[in-house]
Amino acid sequence: MSLFVLVHGSWHDGSHWADVAEHLEKLGHEVHSPTVAGHGTGVSRDVNHDDCVASVTDYVESHNLTDFVLVGHSWGGSVIARVAERMPERVRRLVFLNAFVPENGSSVLDMAPPAYQELFPILAKQSGDNSVMLPFEVWRDAFVGDADLARAQETYGMLTPEPLNPTVEKLDLTVFYSLTGIPRSYVLCNEDSALPPGDPKHGYLANARRLGVFRLVTLEGSHEVMFTNPALLASKLEFAGRD
Repeated sequence: MSLFVLVHGSWHDGSHWADVAEHLEKLGHEVHSPTVAGHGTGVSRDVNHDDCVASVTDYVESHNLTDFVLVGHSWGGSVIARVAERMPERVRRLVFLNAFVPENGSSVLDMAPPAYQELFPILAKQSGDNSVMLPFEVWRDAFVGDADLARAQETYGMLTPEPLNPTVEKLDLTVFYSLTGIPRSYVLCNEDSALPPGDPKHGYLANARRLGVFRLVTLEGSHEVMFTNPALLASKLEFAGRD
C-alpha cells in the first residue's frame, strides 16, 4: 500500500480528485487531496505562492503524513516542487502529472505559451479580484478534448477563478534543483493540448526534462483525464509512484 497526496492544478480544488481517489483506494492505497489556498468556492483569491505551498505543508503536518507519493497536476507541479524543498524527509516520490516544472527564478506563466502570457493578465484585470477564469472554448478543446460536450460543460461548471499572483511570481527553486534523494516521475497524457504538443520550449516534455533522471509514464487522455478516465489515471499514478 502507498500513501498518495494529490495536489490539484489551476481552477480546481481538492474535491476534483474524488473519482481518482476512489479508484486508488480500491487498489489498496490511502489518498489525501487538500485544497490549495485561494482555490475553491467562496474564498479570497488574495494569496501568493508561499500561501499555496504552506496550505499543503500545513495539511501534511496536521495529518502527520510521512513516506508519501506527492502528485502535482499542471500548475500544481510548481507547488509540489516547493513542498519537497520544505519537507524532503517526508516525500517518497514526486509525480508530475502534465505539470509545470518551472526553471529556477521563473514563474509558471513564464513557462506557458505566449498566448496565455498575454491573455491571463488581461482577464485578471477585468475580474475585479486579480483572478483568471479560463474561457470555455479553451477548456473544451485544449483541456478536456476527450470529453463529449455535455461532460465538458458539466466539468467547466465545477471550476472556479484562479488567483493570478501564484502564477506570475518568480520562484526560487534553488533547493528543489539541488535535491538528490527524492525520485521523480512524469505522467504524460498523449491527448493533452493545453500546452502545444511537441513544443521544445513550452511543451510538457520540456518541463519533464528539467527533472533530470525521471520515470516517464504515458496514457491516453486529455489534460483533465481525472474527469474523463479516472480509473486509468489511478492505475498510471500507482505505476508512477511505485518504488
